[in-house]
Amino acid sequence: MNRTLNFSLINRLAAVVILISMVACAPTSSDEYVRIEGVGIGTTYRIIARAESDRIPEIKESVDRVFDEMTASMSIFDSTSLISRINRNQTDSTDLHIRLVLSLARSINAISYGMYDVTVAPLTKAYGFAGSEAQAEPNIDSLLEFVGMDKMRVEEERIVKDDPRLQLDFNSIAKGYTVDCIASEIERLNIEDYMVEVGGEIACRGRNPKGGDWRIAVDSPYDGNMNPGENCQVVISMTDRALATSGNYRRYYIDNDGRKIAHTINPLTGESVITDLLSATIIAPTSAEADALGTMCMSLGLERAKEVIEGISGVDAYLISAAPEGAEEDFVVWYTPAMAELIMK
Repeated sequence: MNRTLNFSLINRLAAVVILISMVACAPTSSDEYVRIEGVGIGTTYRIIARAESDRIPEIKESVDRVFDEMTASMSIFDSTSLISRINRNQTDSTDLHIRLVLSLARSINAISYGMYDVTVAPLTKAYGFAGSEAQAEPNIDSLLEFVGMDKMRVEEERIVKDDPRLQLDFNSIAKGYTVDCIASEIERLNIEDYMVEVGGEIACRGRNPKGGDWRIAVDSPYDGNMNPGENCQVVISMTDRALATSGNYRRYYIDNDGRKIAHTINPLTGESVITDLLSATIIAPTSAEADALGTMCMSLGLERAKEVIEGISGVDAYLISAAPEGAEEDFVVWYTPAMAELIMK
């Protein structure tokens, strides 16, 4: 049976609410494309949009406003953010961003056998992936006592925790959600052709500067491939959808025992996840969905990820796993039937 995450309309509404007080601008009829780049929420961003060059300051001001909203709401690296204060039990209040992200996270948790979970903050901190130094020997069993989405809920716009030590980490979804909010703001400015990319998560609409669909490169997932776009596995042509890629080939370290510790954490065992799946590229209606589903796939491993993805309506995947020893190719690729039509030959 196909399942639909049905987050698109709610996510678009969120972005409208954020910036409802801003005045819309007249539509552009220009064939000129502008490019805007910068830094936001601790990562780089890039926007290509069909608009006159004199609109760059206006677009950038709107984008910066979204980044400020996201940092104030969901950044675990900003001690003054709302989520940081929730994690320290200094408040139980939520905002619309946190409620929407939690709603989507809960729906993905439900279809992922519990393997996608945004309450893993104590574990990501213990492993050194949340702005803190890695613990030499973290007590995983004790940390698992306050990990689990069934141990928290939202009641009348307030977070209720079964254990005050429970903490939230939205790193697996926040970039995608930010992309969606920026995309909604660009559309509110009556710009119909654009591509938004924040830290590798993407949303695009309409046509690229050459008049065709947008072309997105997927990196080869070998350890140490640190330069996005330098070594590509495939190029995907798409429009009016969103894309995100998750993998364990950049954010990892080798511990004192020589083990690879990746940033994807199993919320059921508390262990760093190393599976046969090297990267997961997801195309979905929204970037928030694609972002979270990519992380889910990395947690599940190849076979279970295929099973879950095939059951979600409107979602496609390009999964890369390690080839068997002795094979001619380095990787084995699996993708959904609809993805085949998007791969550039």
